[in-house]
Amino acid sequence: MSSRVAYIAANTFREAVRDRVLYNLIAFALLMAGASVLVAQISIDIERNVVVNLGLTSVSLFGLIIAIFIGIGLVSKEIDKRTLYTILSRPVRRWEFILGKFGGLMATLVVNTFLMALGLFAALLYQAHHFQRADAYLLVALYFIVLQFMVITALALLFSSFSSPLLAAVFTFALFIIGTFSEDLRNFAALAHGVTRWAATGVAYVVPNFSALNVISLVAHDQAVAGSLVLYNSLYSLLYAATVIAGAMLIFEHRNLK
Repeated sequence: MSSRVAYIAANTFREAVRDRVLYNLIAFALLMAGASVLVAQISIDIERNVVVNLGLTSVSLFGLIIAIFIGIGLVSKEIDKRTLYTILSRPVRRWEFILGKFGGLMATLVVNTFLMALGLFAALLYQAHHFQRADAYLLVALYFIVLQFMVITALALLFSSFSSPLLAAVFTFALFIIGTFSEDLRNFAALAHGVTRWAATGVAYVVPNFSALNVISLVAHDQAVAGSLVLYNSLYSLLYAATVIAGAMLIFEHRNLK
């Protein structure tokens, strides 16, 4: 089983790496990190803040685009090219196919994040001529960004397992937007009454809490991230992604592919 999942994951990684759009996004993200250095030149006493904010935002934004627009095509592309039938004709189960696709795209996103992080740290080195202790906090922010990608990839696979690529993209992006403002949604639920309060509370706890995974502003101001938050976000993201992937496996297992 593990060898079949690993093979599908490796093949997915190779296909994603060969995608020209992927290279364009990485190049643009690195250019954004470089542009942050230029913007910092016209800032007064906030050069590092500008570099960190623009750099991490670029990593998050373009990684999100990769996760959604490659993730939604992982299933539909195989169906359209009819290669899925060849894969499933072998001793490969449907849930292994989904798990392998998830692992391959996550490997791609981790490698891309690493490359873009190198560009960010190079921009910081150029700006300050040396690294400082607060730069280590960026590693936590980057780790949280990867956790975001894990949840987004799982959601993209879930929606692509039963809908068209367009609808899957819309659903995934909509959940990302709602999840980004999940804290505001919880605050609204606390102020609401009756059915509105129950509905807002339910939505707030069902959608992924991306707001807790965004610590860009915190690390940009040289503030450390609490260890309890790292543990909470790790467990939360792993559990949420595992639940969503399990749902994608279940749906795809019963999907009529004819």
